Amino acid sequence: MKARINNTFWQLFFTAILVVLFLANLWYGSVIISWTEVFAALSGSGTSFDVSKVIVLEYRLPQAITALATGMALGVSGLLLQTIFRNPLAGPSVLGISSGASLGVALIVLLGSALNFQFLGSTNLFGEFGVVFAAFAGAMSVLMIIIFVANRIGNVVTILIIGIMIGYTVSAVVGVLQFFSRAEELHAYVLWGLGSFSKTSMGQSMFMLAASTLVVGLSLFYIKPLNALLLGDQYARATGVNTKTLQVVVIIIAGFLIALATAFAGPIAFVGLAIPHLARAFFQTSNHRVILPAVIILGGGLTLLCNLIAKLPGFDVSLPINAVTSIIGAPVVIWVIVRRGRLKRV
Repeated sequence: MKARINNTFWQLFFTAILVVLFLANLWYGSVIISWTEVFAALSGSGTSFDVSKVIVLEYRLPQAITALATGMALGVSGLLLQTIFRNPLAGPSVLGISSGASLGVALIVLLGSALNFQFLGSTNLFGEFGVVFAAFAGAMSVLMIIIFVANRIGNVVTILIIGIMIGYTVSAVVGVLQFFSRAEELHAYVLWGLGSFSKTSMGQSMFMLAASTLVVGLSLFYIKPLNALLLGDQYARATGVNTKTLQVVVIIIAGFLIALATAFAGPIAFVGLAIPHLARAFFQTSNHRVILPAVIILGGGLTLLCNLIAKLPGFDVSLPINAVTSIIGAPVVIWVIVRRGRLKRV
């Protein structure tokens, strides 16, 4: 009972921090805006020509929403994959789904070179949605292959290995496409690969938040079978869980979340890998009833924090999100490896 109260308290505490980080993303940036102007913009007061209102509503708010949705999606997908594959180093990149999104964008780059049309960085409607659609289509194509394999192979280790091999193959194809691309498209593709939360409009960010919230909410219905799976396949089957069906469903949920985040924000490193470990380390449990809500909160909070760190006051540019998430996430992964090695020696 006491542990449940403590978990509830800390979840509320981190939720409060999440709200503070979200508001800080609206206030902090290359142009400092007062809190009064931020709340005035959110409340709709003032004229539509106010510079602060334009900055908050058209630039910073979509960026903050995208960062929040990306953190939620990648954090939950990482937790689901680590549970299904029973591998603490499993993450959004292990199945090659992120690489599939990169392949979709690379195909758009090569097509742009052939048709003398610049998709990446284009301000027209086709260029804006074409890249998102291509990334999502590429990610979902790889996901369909993984599902096809999972339906015929029950061994999760084999599925994991095949997913990794698919990722390597797709990355090789992307490398070939990069070789044949023009310098302009190649430069734009590299920038996309560094990740960014600032490329979405308000409509896109709201769609991303709604879609990720819906799919994350769907994962909450699988808390009990996921907890049973932690105790082994035999125990899960004894409790009535169809482990093969559960594997396919969870891979679909995780894959869709990865595809959604990568399509709108680009490939974001280490968030899906590190967040589940941070949640387990802090709450000292693997119970998905506790960890899953914690991962949702911590994932959104981490990406909002990374977005704050990436901003450079006084400059019109920001650091690549991938660089910031790697700086924060890599030490967490190293800590997990070292900690597991110590536990095995004991």
